[in-house]
Amino acid sequence: MAVAWPEVRGWVLALPGCREVFVEQWGDWTLRYGEKMFVVGGPEHDTVSVKASLDEQAELVASAPDTYSPAPYVGRYGWVRVVLAEADAAELRQVVTDAWRRTASKKAVREYDSAQGQADQG
Repeated sequence: MAVAWPEVRGWVLALPGCREVFVEQWGDWTLRYGEKMFVVGGPEHDTVSVKASLDEQAELVASAPDTYSPAPYVGRYGWVRVVLAEADAAELRQVVTDAWRRTASKKAVREYDSAQGQADQG
C-alpha cells in the first residue's frame, strides 16, 4: 500500500520534540527532533530519505530492493531512500519511529515508551 508525504509528516510530528524545517538550499523539507534531522522529503517528492544504521540499511535493501536503497550523499552513514509508492505503511512507520529513537534524547524515548505502554494497557 502506497504511502504519501503527508502521512510520513504526520507520523513524525506526532512524536515528542519533532518539528518540520524547510531547507531552501536543498528544496526539501526536513523532519527533526530538535535540530537533528532524521527524515528528508517533501510533498512534491516520490521518495523520502530516513536515518538508519548501516545494519538496518543493509537489511531493508536486501528485503525490498524496489522500495529501499542507500540514500544519495548520506547512504554511507546508513540513511535509506524509500520509494513511497512501493512502501508498506506499517513497515515504513516503524523505520521512521526507529530513526526518531536513534535521534531523540534517551529521556524522550523513555517517556514515549512509558506512555505507549500505558496506552496499550488502557
